[in-house]
Amino acid sequence: MLASNGLFYPIVGIASCVAFIYMCFGDLRADFSYFQEPNWGFVQRNGTQFMVDDKAFYINGWNSYWLMDHAVDEFTRPRVRAMLQAGAKMGLTVCRTWAFNDGAYNALQISPGKFDERVFRALDHVIAEARQQGIRLLLSLVNNLQAYGGKTQYVKWALEEGIGLSSSNDSFFYDPSIRSYFKKYVKTVLTRKNTVNGIEYRDDPTIFAWELMNEPRCMSDPSGDTLQDWLKEMTSFVKSIDKNHLLTVGLEGFYGPENPKKSTVNPGEWASALGSDFIRNSKLSTIDFASAHIYPDHWFHDQELEDKLKYVSKWVLSHIEDGDEVLKKPITFTEFGYSNLNKDFQPSHRDRFYKVIFDAMYESAQKRGSGGGSFVWQFLVGGMEEYNDDFGIVPWERSATYRIITEHSCRLALSEGGFVKLRGSLKDLCFRRR
Repeated sequence: MLASNGLFYPIVGIASCVAFIYMCFGDLRADFSYFQEPNWGFVQRNGTQFMVDDKAFYINGWNSYWLMDHAVDEFTRPRVRAMLQAGAKMGLTVCRTWAFNDGAYNALQISPGKFDERVFRALDHVIAEARQQGIRLLLSLVNNLQAYGGKTQYVKWALEEGIGLSSSNDSFFYDPSIRSYFKKYVKTVLTRKNTVNGIEYRDDPTIFAWELMNEPRCMSDPSGDTLQDWLKEMTSFVKSIDKNHLLTVGLEGFYGPENPKKSTVNPGEWASALGSDFIRNSKLSTIDFASAHIYPDHWFHDQELEDKLKYVSKWVLSHIEDGDEVLKKPITFTEFGYSNLNKDFQPSHRDRFYKVIFDAMYESAQKRGSGGGSFVWQFLVGGMEEYNDDFGIVPWERSATYRIITEHSCRLALSEGGFVKLRGSLKDLCFRRR
């Protein structure tokens, strides 16, 4: 899922922007040094569990795809710190964000293998700032969608150079030249030496994991063979460069044509014909954990709230069951959102939607099951309407929503085997609830 890729042209002065964020989050005049960083180990996997320093690690996370883009310009850069500070205050542990922008405004990759150092330094800043705030990052490497370039941009580059095999966007997966483009990109990112802290990305435990692609689909081959072949090659390539970090595909979670759950759990027949397969793709030995997304509003247009919530519970429990019994790996719900365009929408409906997912994750954590974490789509700070969609929220603007999120952080932190560093107001909140 992705908000529109509009250009952001400031219409107010730098002083007013910083002053606004100051009032919301405290003194953001602070210097941008990185001296008091946490002494972290890498997140690892032990069977169906994420582990840090031999303790279970459960994720209450969120999406802010826009961090690198906003870190490019001095005017918008304070929003990066504001968002990460706010996430830490809520007890959130991992933020999912884009480590790509191909050929678009503020492009990281201007053309195949050519990078804008100014934008790369912005990504350096995001990673260093996250480390200082105690937040880990799930970094996605390319988009299946056209926003921020995606596979469409890679195909255009190959055609412009006269070496592309096809104008089909799906040639991203099978064109040898495009595969070479992507490999060069991946190697450059993974071996990047951060200009802020001097750490290569592949050696930085601030990065929780790499996500190979956001919502991969190869609809020209419903059998799934083309995507599976690409995944085998690319996941092995990533692992050959970076042996420290976990890796996931970035799937939406749909069951493929050979899986019996295609007719019992998928939201419709269409979902098994997208060229992806949750089980088959996630079974690869080079994939450390599975992912799924949750968008009942996109999948069902005529259902009432209660029916949507019943389906969401079924979807979540089915995937956790797969993690427990079939994949033997953690499962993360790396995007879930509830649209404000629903008929008769009320914010309380979104709260109930969140709670269904949070409750399932907590119950799995209590059983030490495969429910490794969930990531709300999406969080923003104030004044970011240009980057919002019908799912995004500023979480502290509604106290009931804020409370649901922080209570989930507390439950995971205090559950048996849970691990998180409690601090500040969250520490007081959690211990009052014991």
